[in-house]
Amino acid sequence: MPKSQFIDPAEMRKPGKITFRDIPVNQYNKTIEEEKENFTTEDFLRIYRDMAIIREFETMMNEIKTKGEYNGIQYNHPGPAHLSIGQEAAAVGQAYLLDVDDYIFGSHRSHGEILAKGLSAIQKLPDEELMKIMKNFRNGLILKIVEKHSAAESVKELAIDFLVYGAMAEIFARETGFQAGLGGSMHAFFTPFGIYPNNAIVGGSADIAVGAALYKKVNRKKGIVIANIGDGAMGCGPVWEALCLAAMDQYKKLWEGEYKGGLPFILNVFNNHYGMGGQTRGETMGFDMLARIGAGVNPEQMHAERVDGYNPLAIIDAIRRKKKILLEDKDGPVLLDTVTYRYSGHSPSDASSYRTKEEIEAWMAQDPLITFRKQLVEANVAPDETFDEIWDYSRKLITRILKLATDDSVSPRMDLRKDPDAIGRLMFSNQRVEKMEDRKCEVLIPKEENPQWKRVQQKERFGLDKDGKPVSKNRVLQLRDALFEALIDKFYTDPTLIAYGEENRDWGGAFAVYRGLTESLPYHRLFNSPISEGAIVGSAVGYALSGGRVVVELMYADFMGRAGDEIFNQLAKWQAMSAGQLKMPVVLRISVGSKYGAQHSQDWSSLISHIPGLKCVFPATPYDAKGLLNSALSGTDPVIFFESQRIYDVGELFHKEGVPRDYYEIPIGEPDIKKEGKDITILTIGATLYRAMEAAKILEEKYGLSAEIIDARSIVPFNYEKVIESVKKTGRILLTSDACERGSFLKEMAQTITELAFDYLDAPPVVVGSRNWITPAHELEEFFFPQPEWMIDAIHEKILPLPGHVPSTNFTKQEMLRLKRLGI
Repeated sequence: MPKSQFIDPAEMRKPGKITFRDIPVNQYNKTIEEEKENFTTEDFLRIYRDMAIIREFETMMNEIKTKGEYNGIQYNHPGPAHLSIGQEAAAVGQAYLLDVDDYIFGSHRSHGEILAKGLSAIQKLPDEELMKIMKNFRNGLILKIVEKHSAAESVKELAIDFLVYGAMAEIFARETGFQAGLGGSMHAFFTPFGIYPNNAIVGGSADIAVGAALYKKVNRKKGIVIANIGDGAMGCGPVWEALCLAAMDQYKKLWEGEYKGGLPFILNVFNNHYGMGGQTRGETMGFDMLARIGAGVNPEQMHAERVDGYNPLAIIDAIRRKKKILLEDKDGPVLLDTVTYRYSGHSPSDASSYRTKEEIEAWMAQDPLITFRKQLVEANVAPDETFDEIWDYSRKLITRILKLATDDSVSPRMDLRKDPDAIGRLMFSNQRVEKMEDRKCEVLIPKEENPQWKRVQQKERFGLDKDGKPVSKNRVLQLRDALFEALIDKFYTDPTLIAYGEENRDWGGAFAVYRGLTESLPYHRLFNSPISEGAIVGSAVGYALSGGRVVVELMYADFMGRAGDEIFNQLAKWQAMSAGQLKMPVVLRISVGSKYGAQHSQDWSSLISHIPGLKCVFPATPYDAKGLLNSALSGTDPVIFFESQRIYDVGELFHKEGVPRDYYEIPIGEPDIKKEGKDITILTIGATLYRAMEAAKILEEKYGLSAEIIDARSIVPFNYEKVIESVKKTGRILLTSDACERGSFLKEMAQTITELAFDYLDAPPVVVGSRNWITPAHELEEFFFPQPEWMIDAIHEKILPLPGHVPSTNFTKQEMLRLKRLGI
């Protein structure tokens, strides 16, 4: 909503038409003779060698999967193997001109892309740099193995062994693989060569790669970013969202100076004409030619082009031209429709019943490994015998590495009997990094001159005056102000930090947390995104794993459904799947609503808490909000930061000294006793803290019971020590939050408390959550969200009978059975 861009009704209502320019289709037509100006004999042969290595690697995988044997080596591989036999020319052609500063992200069918990019990097890197990379990676583990068993006569030959072994051992789930066997076939990568994570989720790399391109642009890093996906992925929402985010007008119209210009991003579609068994052209899609899609994205039509992926030189030519568009013209993004074909099925178990034998044979008759070889021989680049030697080298290479990768004495698997916590230690990095890079932060004004910062400094830091009366909302430092203080401080500390989401700039976010940051931050550090929740989170993953820190926002918890894969499969998993090689300094802010009904008022913190790999916090006071956000913004783990809309305007009522102006951190995972007591413990998550305080007042005034109130503050991780100590004292506990009662994380907490403090409990832990209904309108919310009276009724019925108490709600065993039977 930039005020600088006037939307003129006269212009908008003017009649006219949209015109399109032609999209090139397979226009490359040079001969080998003509290309001798651009390639030496060694270049031509290396291109062919790389294709042959990939073909032999994939052939080996196919035979291992289908026959249990390759070249006399027997092995059973129960894991996945989505092969790219037939697509070698496309992978090698793409990688040929790419440097290590150019990143590729792939799909589940990416063995060939890994090898092609790695072989290209090996060719370009000086020997001393190659040795340094191999020695430093995983403390030289892989290098020591290949050095011991290699007959390499040069550093580059040794590096090829290193590459093939690291990938193969990873695919076979060996601890000596690139990611210690935790990524496997569909997630292998090697960042020192610019090979970034491949993805088992169809289309999953698209928005992640956009985030990596955003990282390069914002932090002025070299190179381009390519997302390699299949044509079937064009039916995936995250891919379209990625295109929206990649092609935003603001890059070219609102970002300033050296940041002005399009993202250095290519969406490269390896178009093998099938999405599993569905034929995209003519059946499951409607684009006819996939390159047509570019015309619908932006006026530049994404510089879309269909390229013959069966000719490696055609792909090299296309990448050369597209890199110029991205880096020199700064006019990205780019779309490539790379025509190729896979001879094998979707996986070795796929019998290809959806296509004819004649079709497969027609493509195999034009196999690049046959036709390109023939062209090189006819152009006198090399005789036939040279290519026979290349094949002999490739087979010996793959055979030798296969022996190593399947030898348990050389390539063991992770021993979880010996070290049961080996994977557990990788779930979180638990590191503290003040700033991801040590350089000056780009800001527009000093923090002390920011108008909103100055207004906040003048507010009362505690919510009660000297007489114990509430300070007016206009004068008190609110929870949203505490969040603002944490954010603005980190923007002046970490130069890589960016924030984006829906309505973040100018408007200040839907709930005014970002209000005032616009005055301090240039466009490339705080900006509005499309309404593309999946791409918002997915791009944050790519930005973070590339080396930056990012805060993104989903306006309502209910919108997590729009970003489910990106939160549950991407944000949560890459640290562990990378064996700790990647860090994920992402804070995902999510508000929990009320007043807006069934699709805008749900507390989905329990969903997050169920997913391994995500830290989850839910502060309920200004003091805790600032301290926890400071901790989240200094860590290297993904933190889902829940905030309740009900309490954005509350002042601090518990920390007597008020909210400090200075920087401080609250450790994630530590609950806080908000009120001491001796007769019953009430553990709260989120805004129910305040209703629990009301319940405690009723218990004390009417029934003479002293309640101890503990605010969880964090959900994952969670230190139970304070809670257990409290239960030992009180013998009773009630747990409450705004999440629906069924499946609530409170049930997990209640079970844990029961197991840890069973001998001290005088009654079972009791959970009071929201009803298992849709969230009703604001006028009916008191019947849906936990109320103080519910807590009193639950205590009376399930924990401790209260003399003279007449329940207003039903918490009897009979009512529990009835509701469970009905599913509500």
